[in-house]
Amino acid sequence: MADQQKQSYSQFRGQPRLPKFAIPRHYDLKLKPDLVACKFCGVVKISVDVVSDTKFLVLNAAELSINPKSVVFDANDKVVESVGVELCEEDEIAVVEFKESLPIGVGLLSMEFDGTLNDRMKGFYRSTYEHNAVKKNMAVTQFEPADARRCFPCWDEPARKATFKIALEVPSELVALSNMPIIEEKVDGDLKTVYYQESPIMSTYLVAVVVGLFDYVEDHTPDGILVRVYCQVGKASQGKFALDVAVKTLGLYKEYFEVPYSLPKLDMIAIPDFAAGAMENYGLVTYRETALLYDDKHSAAANKQRVAIVVAHELAHQWFGNLVTMEWWTHLWLNEGFATWVSYLAADSLFPEWQVWTQFLEQSTEGLRLDGLAESHPIEVDINHAGEIDEIFDAISYRKGASVIRMLQSYLGPECFQRALASYIKRYACSNAKTEDLWSVLQEESGEPVNKLMNSWTKQKGYPVVSVNLRDHILVFEQSQFLLSGSHGDGQWIIPITLICGSYDTRKSFLLQTKNDTLDVKEFLGGSSGRPWIKINVDQTSFFRVKYDDNLSAMLRAAIERKCLSTSDKYGILDDHFALSMACQQSLTSLLSLMTAYREEHDYTILSNLIGIAAKVLRIVSDAAPELLNDLKLFLINLFQYSAERLGWDPKQGESHLDAMLRGELLTALSVLGHEITLDEGKKRFHLFLKDRNTPALPPDLRRAVYVAVMQNVSKSNRSGYDSLLQVYRETDLSQEKTRILGSLASCPDPEIIREFLNFLFSSEVRSQDAVFGLSVSNEARETAWNWLQHNWDQICKTYGAGFLITRFISAIVSPFSSYEKAEEVEHYFASRMKPYIARTLKQSIERVHINAAWVRSIQSEKNLAETVRELAYRKY
Repeated sequence: MADQQKQSYSQFRGQPRLPKFAIPRHYDLKLKPDLVACKFCGVVKISVDVVSDTKFLVLNAAELSINPKSVVFDANDKVVESVGVELCEEDEIAVVEFKESLPIGVGLLSMEFDGTLNDRMKGFYRSTYEHNAVKKNMAVTQFEPADARRCFPCWDEPARKATFKIALEVPSELVALSNMPIIEEKVDGDLKTVYYQESPIMSTYLVAVVVGLFDYVEDHTPDGILVRVYCQVGKASQGKFALDVAVKTLGLYKEYFEVPYSLPKLDMIAIPDFAAGAMENYGLVTYRETALLYDDKHSAAANKQRVAIVVAHELAHQWFGNLVTMEWWTHLWLNEGFATWVSYLAADSLFPEWQVWTQFLEQSTEGLRLDGLAESHPIEVDINHAGEIDEIFDAISYRKGASVIRMLQSYLGPECFQRALASYIKRYACSNAKTEDLWSVLQEESGEPVNKLMNSWTKQKGYPVVSVNLRDHILVFEQSQFLLSGSHGDGQWIIPITLICGSYDTRKSFLLQTKNDTLDVKEFLGGSSGRPWIKINVDQTSFFRVKYDDNLSAMLRAAIERKCLSTSDKYGILDDHFALSMACQQSLTSLLSLMTAYREEHDYTILSNLIGIAAKVLRIVSDAAPELLNDLKLFLINLFQYSAERLGWDPKQGESHLDAMLRGELLTALSVLGHEITLDEGKKRFHLFLKDRNTPALPPDLRRAVYVAVMQNVSKSNRSGYDSLLQVYRETDLSQEKTRILGSLASCPDPEIIREFLNFLFSSEVRSQDAVFGLSVSNEARETAWNWLQHNWDQICKTYGAGFLITRFISAIVSPFSSYEKAEEVEHYFASRMKPYIARTLKQSIERVHINAAWVRSIQSEKNLAETVRELAYRKY
C-alpha cells in the first residue's frame, strides 16, 4: 500500500506547473506570527472548484509543516477524508490524497500548518529594527515570484487567481497591515485579532502582511482613496515626498489607463530588511528604505529621483500586473517592462526638469549590454522550474522590455499607443494575459502588423547592429546580430529605422525587414558632391546599435563638436562606438578620439555614461597596456576637468537637479583617477564633516565623491580615513547614507583593506540586503575579492539561499576579470557548486571575462595606441 501511495504521489513530481483538475476560488487565511520565537502558525480554508475526476489535490507548499489530521475536504456537506499528505520539498508541492474521488464542483479544503519566520527575506520572514534602543522583530511577506508557498499552502501560480479574506492574530500594541482595509479588531488581553475586507481577485504572489511598530503620514487622492506611507517610528517626515508622488501618480495613471485605481486604500511601507528594491503587493506596497524615504538634509538628488521612479514603477503595477496579470512567468516582462517604461512617463509628467526620457537611455544601455551576450535570453523565456524564475528579474525583462515598448510607442505614435493600452487594461481586467494578447489589441487599434514586428524582439534573444555605408547618394543598410564577443549571431529583426541628414527637418523612416536594404538620399545630400552628416536611429528610440563607415563617423564627430545633434543622439553615437570597441569591431584609438568631442558637454546623462565608459577603458588598459595607465589617467582628467570646473564644488543657488547629480559623479571620477587637487579638497571637506555632521561643506550630493577621495589614500599603514568612515557608517540610521558609504569603502586600492572590508560586509553591522553595495571593489583588489568569494561561498549560500541577491556576488566579483585563464579557474571552481538559480548568471559572468580577454588582445595589437594616448594626455585645450 505504501509503495502504491508513493507511486501515486510521484506522478506529480518534476512538473513545472500544477495540474489543472482543481481551481482555487477563495482563501480564508488566518496567521499568527510569534515575533519572539520567530515562528508562525495558521489555518487556511480554500474554496476549490474540482473540474475533473481526481482523488488528489496538488498545491504548493515549502518549508511548512502541515498537520495531516487537520486536512479536510467538505463538498456539499459531504466530508471526504484524506489518506495522507506528502510534502515534496524538491518540487515545493503538497500532494493530498483522498479515500475516494472528489465530487465535481466547489468544495472547501481546510488545513492547519506552521512554519518559521526566516531571515532570508522571502516568504514570511523577520526583519529587525530598533525601538527605544531595544532590538525588535517585525514580520514581513515577500512572495514574488514563488514564495507565498512558504507562508501558507496555496496554488502559487499567477494564473490561479482567487479572492482572499485575511485575519491576523498579533500583539495588541503592534500595527498589522494587509492588502485591504481593516473591518474589525478584537482585543483579547495582550493579543488582538485583525480582520480585513475581502480582496478582489488576485494572484498569490501579491498577497501581503506586515506586522510591527510604525509611524505613518497620510493623504487622500481627489477620488477619496486613502494613501499612507509607513516607516520606522521617528522617520515619518521622510515619507512625505513619496506620499506626494504616490497621490499624484494614482491620478496620472487613472487618466492614462482610463481605469481608476481598484482598491479603497494604498499603503506603502519601508522595510529595514528587503531583498528587492520594492514589491507591488496589491494595496500594500513594500519597499527598501532607500527606495521610499527621502531626507531633505541627508539624501542626495539621485536618492530623490530614485524614490520618485520606484514609487511610480510600483504603482504602475497596480494596473499592469495586479489588475491584469501575466499568465505565467514567461511573460514577466509584461509586468516589469511596462512598469519600467510607464514609471518614466509619470516621472516626466511630475518632474519635467529632470529630463528623465534622456536618462532612460541608461536603461536601454544596460539592456543592450546584457543582451549583447551569447548567454542572454529572450524577453519571453521558458520557465520550467520555480528555481529558474529569480534569474529573469534582470535587465532583459526590465530594461530591454521597457526599451522595446518605447520603440513600439514611437513607431505607432503616443496617442494610438495610449488608446490601445487602455483597451488592453479594460479587456483583461481581473484576469490574466499573454504577450500576444497585448499585441493583438495594439494591432486592432493601430492597423499595423504589431504581432509580426514585435515577435522578432520578444521571442529571440539579442538585437541587431545595423552597418551603414554611403555609396554616392545611396545608403546601404545591413543588419546582423550584435555580440560583444565580436562574432555575429544568426538573428534577424524587423527594425523601425529613422534617420536625419544634416538637419532634424529632414527625417525619413522605414522598416528594415531583410538582412540588406538601400535608401536613396540624393534629395538630402544636395547633389552628388554634398556630404552632410547622417544620423540613424533618431533620438535612440529603437533597440539596436549602428556601425557607420569611416566617412559617416567622421562627419558625426564633427557634428557633435559643432553642437548640431540632440542630447539623445550624441549619447547613442558614443555608446554604440564603445560597444563596438569592446567587441573589437572598432579600435580603442578611435573610441578615445571620439571621447574628446564630448569634453565641453554639459548634459548629465551623456557625461554619466562617459564616466562609466572611462572607468571600463581604464580597467581594460591596466591589463592590456599598464605602461599607458598614467597617460590615460591624465587624458581622462583633462576630459572631465572642464565640466567639473564649470560646476565647482559648492552648489549654486537655483541650480538644476541634474547639475547636482553631475557634480558628485564628476568629482568621484576625478578622485578615482587620482587628481590631486580633487583628492586634497575632498579630504579637507571630510575633516570638516567629522567635526560637524551638518557642515555646509559636505551636502549630500557631494558625500560619495568625498568619501571616495578619502579612500584613495587609505592603506594598511594609513587607515585613519577608513576608520573614520566606518564611524560615520555606525552613527547614521539613514539607509541611503549606509549604502553610499559601503560603495565608497569598496573603492580603496589597498587589497589588505579590501579584505578587511569584505569581512565587515558579513558582520552583524551590515544588513545582508546591503552587502551587495560593497562588492564592486577597486581594480587593484579584484583578486582579493575573488579569493574572499571562494573562502566564503558556503556562508553566502546559507545567508542568501536561492534568492537573486546571491547572483550579485558572482557578477560583481567575476565579471571584471580579463584573462582566459581566470575564466577557466572560475568555471572549475563552480563546476561542483552549480545550482539552477546561479547557472545563467555564472555563464554570463564567464562570458564577460572572455569578452574582456579578447578586448585585451585586440588592444595589445593596436599600432598607434601609445602615441594616441600620449598625444591626448598632453593636448592643450
